[in-house]
Amino acid sequence: MRSKLIMMAVSTTVVALLAAGAAMLLLDLRTFQRYWVDDLTTQADIVASVTAPALSFNDVSGATQNLRLLRLRPQIEAAAIYGANGQRFATYAQPGVAPDFPARPEAPGYRVEQDELVLYRNIVENGEIIGSVYLRSRYGLLDRVIDYGAVLGGVLLAALVIAALVASRLQSSITRPLEAVTNVARQVMLRRDFSLRVPGHDKGEIGVLVEAFNDMLAEIGRRSDALQAANRTLEHEMEVRQRAEQALIVADRRKDEFLATLAHELRNPLAPIRTGLDILRIRSGDAQATQRATDIMERQLRQMVRLVDDLLDVSRINTGKFTIKMGRVELKAVVNDALEVVRSYIELHGHELVLDLPDRPVFLHGDATRLAQILSNLLNNAAKYTNRGGRVELKGYVEDSTTLVLEVIDTGIGIAADMLDSVFEMFVQVDSTLERSNAGLGVGLSLARKLVELHGGTITAHSEGMGHGSRFVVRLPIVVEPEPLTKPTPAAFISTETYRILLADDNVDFVNSIGALLTAMGHSVVITHNGPDALAAAARFCPDYAFLDIGLPHMSGYDLARGIRKLSCGAMTVLIAVTGWGQEKDRQLAFEAGFDHHMVKPVRFEQIEEILGNRSIIKKLRT
Repeated sequence: MRSKLIMMAVSTTVVALLAAGAAMLLLDLRTFQRYWVDDLTTQADIVASVTAPALSFNDVSGATQNLRLLRLRPQIEAAAIYGANGQRFATYAQPGVAPDFPARPEAPGYRVEQDELVLYRNIVENGEIIGSVYLRSRYGLLDRVIDYGAVLGGVLLAALVIAALVASRLQSSITRPLEAVTNVARQVMLRRDFSLRVPGHDKGEIGVLVEAFNDMLAEIGRRSDALQAANRTLEHEMEVRQRAEQALIVADRRKDEFLATLAHELRNPLAPIRTGLDILRIRSGDAQATQRATDIMERQLRQMVRLVDDLLDVSRINTGKFTIKMGRVELKAVVNDALEVVRSYIELHGHELVLDLPDRPVFLHGDATRLAQILSNLLNNAAKYTNRGGRVELKGYVEDSTTLVLEVIDTGIGIAADMLDSVFEMFVQVDSTLERSNAGLGVGLSLARKLVELHGGTITAHSEGMGHGSRFVVRLPIVVEPEPLTKPTPAAFISTETYRILLADDNVDFVNSIGALLTAMGHSVVITHNGPDALAAAARFCPDYAFLDIGLPHMSGYDLARGIRKLSCGAMTVLIAVTGWGQEKDRQLAFEAGFDHHMVKPVRFEQIEEILGNRSIIKKLRT
């Protein structure tokens, strides 16, 4: 990997310098030729001007005398004057040059003959052509190319040395941590010493990988110590000791399988990443191949990040360092977030995805990110253990008005009856055969169960047996609907259609009050207070309407609108600018940024109702 990274940097430098050098050489040669042609044309015009009288009066000696003045220009080897009848009138040649004058003049113009430049020019007097001038000059193109090539070669050599030095320094930041992880994993496998740790405090994805690996070793070490202590405590009772020994054997086998699987799962993404680097190095000029290699590397990097995230979450839960942020969450927003993560993986395997969710909004009390993680883990697990072209279904319904039931059903390999109670344990895999290369680390279901329990719910596994698919059932408590308003709600306030609405304003009281009213109307509302959070929510939430303040922290409303328009669902969103600036130029700036409406504070709720009631905008966009 070290040599390939260095070769990639050096090769890129060589190609870039050669391309730039070739372009500059062509430009220089073109300029050089233009200079010689212009200079020789000027000399021909001067000769024509001073020789015209001699040609008119048939003064051969005068014309010859004028041509001899060209000895001051040693580059001009020969010159001749031709009369109007095409006969040579006077000639000149530099000393030591064998003259080879053409019998008759050619049409005005120039041409390059080997290393010489030949030029013909008409002699015009009073608008009448009375003769022609012939000039032949040395054209030092080869010398020019040699000199330029020498300079380019020196620059290329120096750049290659610099690129090799810089690449040799930078490549260590990638290969050193990976080599350290591999060495420690090998020592752990050989010595069973889980006190070993990977040194270093790298940042970025590599740093996260090293930290997760060290946390994994600490977790396995603690489990191994606990099992050994239990074995020493129960060694006086034969029956209990035998059960403890059996448990130790099972745990040790799972541990070995996990370490082997982890090494396999870490190597799997590295192979296509290295292939992608080879493609970039060998076919750097092929845009299509470069894009294909970039897509492969990004997809494999996301897989590595997912593995590391699961390991970190399990480690934090087991060590008591994991916290969740509870709040009011709408079910469809959670499902959208989960599908955003797993949809590409399901499509990659050619599965049919079926959704069957409640029509009315269902609200949960929990962490939106972790709830989406539960669903994404279950859907990812279903897609992973279902043969290509299968069916994955997500079904949801409310039970007894207090419990939300979510079922993830697949037509995959199924679960054996003796495995139904243990599939949620750490490092347990339903299918660990070599034929199924994407079996994973065996932490996804364990993490899903822990997250469900943190939300006060339960998760169970069901299957008719191997080859008959599986069904995972999650039960979560729902938020009881708020009591109706004491005052009757006007008929105009009741919406016949619900929308996804994004509110972004740093005035917390204003935006929360508007959000409460819209939620009471049955709309799904997401509230943010700065630009970056609003853009992230729009990418996840795909709102039908977005009411955006212009003076947001960290990102103006104009930049936020442009960012939303660039999203895949941005064209479907109706953008409304909410601002205290109401001049015509402010309205123009809002429309140029992509807003559909411009509202000046203070905003009355009736104005918002009017915009929501105008459904023609959304219909037009969707058609």
